Order: sequence, then structure tokens, then C-alpha cells
Amino acid sequence: MDFAKLMSAQIKKSKESAPPDSSNKKYLKRSELEAQRQAAYLAEQEAAEAARQERLNKKRKAEEDEAEKEAERKEKRRRLAEESRKRREEEEFEEERRRRKRLGLPDLPPKISEETELPENEDIEEEELVRKLRALDEPAVLFGETHKQRLRRYKRRVGADSLAAITTDGPIPTTLQLVDEKDMKVDLKIPESEKGRGFLFRQLASYFTLVLREWEVTLARRTDDVKTSYQGKQAYMAMVQARENMRPLFKKMEKGELTDSILKPVVEIVLAAQERRYVDANDGYLRLSIGNAAWPIGVTMVGIHERSAREKLHESDKNAAHIMSDEITRKYLQSIKRCLSFAQTRWPPTDQLQLMG
Repeated sequence: MDFAKLMSAQIKKSKESAPPDSSNKKYLKRSELEAQRQAAYLAEQEAAEAARQERLNKKRKAEEDEAEKEAERKEKRRRLAEESRKRREEEEFEEERRRRKRLGLPDLPPKISEETELPENEDIEEEELVRKLRALDEPAVLFGETHKQRLRRYKRRVGADSLAAITTDGPIPTTLQLVDEKDMKVDLKIPESEKGRGFLFRQLASYFTLVLREWEVTLARRTDDVKTSYQGKQAYMAMVQARENMRPLFKKMEKGELTDSILKPVVEIVLAAQERRYVDANDGYLRLSIGNAAWPIGVTMVGIHERSAREKLHESDKNAAHIMSDEITRKYLQSIKRCLSFAQTRWPPTDQLQLMG
């Protein structure tokens, strides 16, 4: 057998059994080139997506770790602030107790913590509590505030230690139990007993509540044109300002801290207003606010000898000008005058000479 034929047969057989290899081809089809390009592009995109996912995972983990650390820092700051606040309140409470003990005043009642459970008669339904807070122009709900915290905020706003002491929902919420209109007539003589003074404070609070409520109702009955006018808005703002400025007077009457130098003229003013003697009430207001004590004008001491009327400059505060005592006193005295001005229009006097100018 010829060797050349044998070699050619073996080469032909090997070519038929081997798979076709595109790399050994001298020429490639366009579809094969496109398939290779698509495969390379997909492989590149998969690698890029894997790298991007890895970067996102690392970034997300770093953000979560940073958020956890920030939450821990905030919690630590909140805890430190809470501890500092409690420590400061305890120090103020002890300081107030020492001051009251030094002055001979009754001791403060024990503090009630936020975790202390409220008695059943001290609780208010959520809807009613929200309505009362809105009536006081307070936020109905604060962020993160519980029902007990909201209830304590309402108690602090009305200035009552116990919800059982809150008896009125009038223009000025007060712990004083208001009396009927037939019992509002005050007596000119100031009672000495604590019970009598308490009833007198209830009469005064009832009268001013009646005037403020009638004032508010009268303004609400006006037409829309009058309400939206400049004069209408000014009248409403005067009523609101008078109502807000009289809150300190109600607080003083609740605590029984209204001095006789102010209480007696206020009783005279209210009695004259109840009897529709508004000119006399205005005179009492002028004596209370401006006073009739001698005011030092000019040179009061020029040598070693006192002048003849110098002792009148140092008299007691019975003739003093209470409107110049402090800003709070001035405001609620002016509110009393505004109540008188409205009262004479709501309940006009029988004698026209008793109309104030």
C-alpha cells in the first residue's frame, strides 16, 4: 500500500471527526461576529452590575451603622438632658421647700412623677381633653406626647393641682366655684374670715365671668360686615385682650393672694357696677389706678430741715397708684375698666347721669 495514500486517508479522517473551530477559520460570518460582540457586552454588563451592587451594599451597611450610632448618640443626649432636667427640678423643689420653711409658709405637696398613675376621677376622655385644649388655644397633641402627659399639660395650663378643682369652662377657666346670678351681689365690707373671703372671691369671679361671657356673645351676634370691618376687629381684639389680661387676677383670687389695698377698691367698683352706678365705679377705678397720694415733684429736700408736707410722700400704700406697681397689675386694672365700659352698654343705668363719658 502506498504510504502517501495512507497518510492522506488518516488526515481526512481526523478532519471529519474534529469539531469545527471558528478561531481557525480564515473568514467569519457577520452573525458570528455579532454573537461574539453580544456575549462580550453581556459579560461586561454583568461584571459592572455586580460591582455596583457590591458598592451599594457597602454603602447601605455604612449608612445603617452610622444611623445606629446616631440613634445611640441621640438617646444618650436625651437621657442626659432628662437626668439634668430632673436634677434641676429636684434642686428647685428643695430650694422652694427651704424658702417656704424659712418664711413659715406651708410645705409643698409631694411631686407627682410622670409615671404615677392618675386616679379614675382625675382622668378625662381623650376627645373632651382635646376639645378643652383647643378652647384654651393650646396644641391639641404634641409630637410623642402620651395621654397622661397631655392631661398634665392641661392641668398646668389651667393652673390646677387636681382636675376635681376645675369647675368652669367659661371665658377664663378657674378653680373657683361660680355662684348664681342672684348671689353675685357683693357686700362693701370685706370679711375677715377665710371662708368669707373665699365666697367674696367666688362672687367677683362670677361677676367678671358673666360680663366677659355677655361681651363675647354680643360680639358674636354682629353681622359679618361689622365683624370684618376694622372697627369690628378692633372691638373683638379688645375683648380678647381684656380676657387674657384678667387671668392673673383670677389666679390671685384662687390662691387668696389679693391684698386688701386692691381688693377693697375692686369690691367698691363691682358693687357700683352691679347697682348701675357707673360714674361711681369709674371714680373708684381712678382712685385705685391713679391714686390720690402726693407725688414728689421738683426739689423735695434742700437742707437739713424737712418741708411741711414731706411726710405725705411716705404714706402707706392705701393711696398709692396701683397702676404703676407692675405691668400685670396695670393690665388687669385696665381690663376691669373695659368691663365697666361694656357693662354700661349691656345694662344701661336708670339715671342718665351715671353714664361714663
